[in-house]
Parts: sequence; C-alpha cells; structure tokens
Amino acid sequence: MELVQQLLPLRSQLMHLSLPLAGEKIAAGFPSPADDYIDIGIDLNEQLIRHPASTFFLRVSGDSMTGAGIHDGDLLVVDRSLDAKPGRIVIAILDGAFTLKRLQRRNGSLVLEAANPNYPTIDLHNYGDVEIWGVAVHSIHNLNPSKQTRL
Repeated sequence: MELVQQLLPLRSQLMHLSLPLAGEKIAAGFPSPADDYIDIGIDLNEQLIRHPASTFFLRVSGDSMTGAGIHDGDLLVVDRSLDAKPGRIVIAILDGAFTLKRLQRRNGSLVLEAANPNYPTIDLHNYGDVEIWGVAVHSIHNLNPSKQTRL
C-alpha cells in the first residue's frame, strides 16, 4: 500500500506551458543537417494527458517491465478512464497490493505478464480481490540517471 501514497493526481485545470520544439525531427540513424532555429512550441500537458481528471503519476519501483522500456524510478502517466484491454500495460491491485504488468488473454483467461523473463505470469484467478486500477500511457525516464537527478 506504500505506492498509494505516491499517487500524484492532476488538477482539473492544467496550466498551459508552451516549450520550444525544433521544427525538424532528430535522426536516430545517420546524421542529418540541423536547423538553426526553433519554430514552434509544444505543451507537454497536451501531448501526455488526454483526460486530466482521471490522470495520475506513479513512480515505478522494480525491474519487471524493463523489456517494455519501463525502468526502476521512471515516472508513469496513468489514465484511469481508459479500458483495460489485453495488450495494454496496466496498474492492477491484487489482494491489496499494486503491480504493473501487461494484461494478456491466455487460454480464454486474463493474466498479467511481466516484460522481464525473471518474473512469472500472474494468473488473476489465483487472487480473491482483483482491480485494474488504470492504464499506463507514458513512461518518462531520465537518460542520464544519477542520485542527484530526479524526474
């Protein structure tokens, strides 16, 4: 239940904050000529949050989802208004304990799968109280982690 204290709800009215955005995409393969200017703005609220009243931030603890690009210490954007469909990464409460896994359908039953082979698949039938709390929509992580830097 410690994770519950780390939920950070959004205000119903978000402040509009336009940040600079370069007009060109960055090449992740071969280098391309760079523009010398920044021509448009971007509001991260508009990019990351579709339903402010039902969106929360959670801090990830553990390494069970590293194969999905979600790492220990990442900040998740979680939307509680979205349907939990197979294939989506969800926050589930199993007998009172939070977990982050991918919801899948196996042999007609719903299961939770880690994105790390060191963790077993979770059969939801093994739990008395199961709640799909929300759907993870974005993971924000630091590319240069250090003890001094925190998202």
